[in-house]
Amino acid sequence: MTKSLDHHDALIYTMVTTSAVDRTMSGAELARIGEIVSNLPVFADYNDDGLVAASQACGELLGSESGLDIVLELIRSSLPFELRETAYAIALEVAAADLDVRPEETRFLELLSEALEIDMLTKSAIERGIRARNKII
Repeated sequence: MTKSLDHHDALIYTMVTTSAVDRTMSGAELARIGEIVSNLPVFADYNDDGLVAASQACGELLGSESGLDIVLELIRSSLPFELRETAYAIALEVAAADLDVRPEETRFLELLSEALEIDMLTKSAIERGIRARNKII
């Protein structure tokens, strides 16, 4: 592994990978990524100009051999421990954005939670919160 990411880019890689893992990035998912970067306190000191470059770099990496494994390792190694739950929560937000969580996204979320060492109770609580937040009648 030749590069590392700052915590902002690691979170962006998390969201972009969640969106791209099913080989489609819906408008709703892209909009949710923009909303998260614009509104979450963790991005308060982030220069939005870097969003496109980080997204493109992540996409290029995902297209390479073993790209998903490399991205997961980059995310895990670049995130401070206290942002691991945040990363999992925003990945779920992106997956839920188009109200259609595909099997590829579900599998990536499993791999992400394992890579970030999210315990089962915490994982379930985050998932329940995202489900409640995105519920429609």
